[in-house]
Amino acid sequence: TKWMQGFNKTDLNPILTADSSYVFQDPILNKSVAWQKADVFNPGAIVRNDTVFMLFRAEDNPKAILGERTSRIGLAHSTDGIHFTKYPEPVLFPSKDEQQIWDYPGGVEDPRVVELTDGSYLMLYTSWNNKVARLSSATSKDLRTWTKHGPVFKDFMEGKFLNIWSKSGAVLTELKKGKLVAKKLNGKYQMYWGELFVNLATSTDGIHWEPELNAKGELLRVLNSSPGEFDSHLVEPGPPALYTDNGILLFYNGKNLSGEGASADYPEGTYCGGQALFDVNDPTKLLDRLSTPFICPSLPHEVSGQYKAGTTFIEGLVYFKEKWFLYYGTADSMVGLAVKSD
Repeated sequence: TKWMQGFNKTDLNPILTADSSYVFQDPILNKSVAWQKADVFNPGAIVRNDTVFMLFRAEDNPKAILGERTSRIGLAHSTDGIHFTKYPEPVLFPSKDEQQIWDYPGGVEDPRVVELTDGSYLMLYTSWNNKVARLSSATSKDLRTWTKHGPVFKDFMEGKFLNIWSKSGAVLTELKKGKLVAKKLNGKYQMYWGELFVNLATSTDGIHWEPELNAKGELLRVLNSSPGEFDSHLVEPGPPALYTDNGILLFYNGKNLSGEGASADYPEGTYCGGQALFDVNDPTKLLDRLSTPFICPSLPHEVSGQYKAGTTFIEGLVYFKEKWFLYYGTADSMVGLAVKSD
């Protein structure tokens, strides 16, 4: 089959929750902050040395009104893919650096991580300065020490797309020797990204990206929302895309509209996980899409918390111990897990 279905939510769920005991010295505020006191959610994941490493988004102040919180990215590791140990301090966070104008005060959000062909790691995340969300990149050799490179589109066409809303970069990967590694097509990495619709971008280094444009010079829409379906409001890329025998499999987050145009089969505003298939010879060409979602909110913590309409916001996918582990954010508050046997 060309689709990946049969993911089952684990008995232990959620697998990661907020914890006010973790504190670190914030370099901008110059004071101690309980950096994961409010929520931990929307994780990326990767396998290294027979261990699953999860990069998760953490928010600090539970009492702050929306927009007053700062997000930082933490790291956790697990030898079974289910029980995680967190590192004490965040590994990516707003700092007094040249990226502060993009990263602060909203913070760094929603990491997706892939291994590049040279064995280093690329993290794509959202820089949120409370004005415009910008897709940014960082690289690392060990997953703990990261070098920020700023917004991924800042150099393309002299910054024409620097100040547009951009987020959620899902890089094309291939399963090699049991690990997902970024795959180049025609010498370039491929990345699906966007929120209201999906665009494709290409890169030679993973740091600087060029979005695909249509004949009018506008962003090319390779996947759109579907009126009356579970993804009637938006389609937002999830974990890294997969190179398969049938094509490029893109996992995405579909949000149902509220009101006119919504699907009656799912609660209004709900985020479920969808799948779309693209042509490996032309990654902008949509071949097919799964008509129904393969994962939706069903557990109590997935429909409570910050976002009560419910989310299973898929973002991390690894192949581990001959199974597929799918990590997702629940209602903007915790981390959930679903597993599929190979």
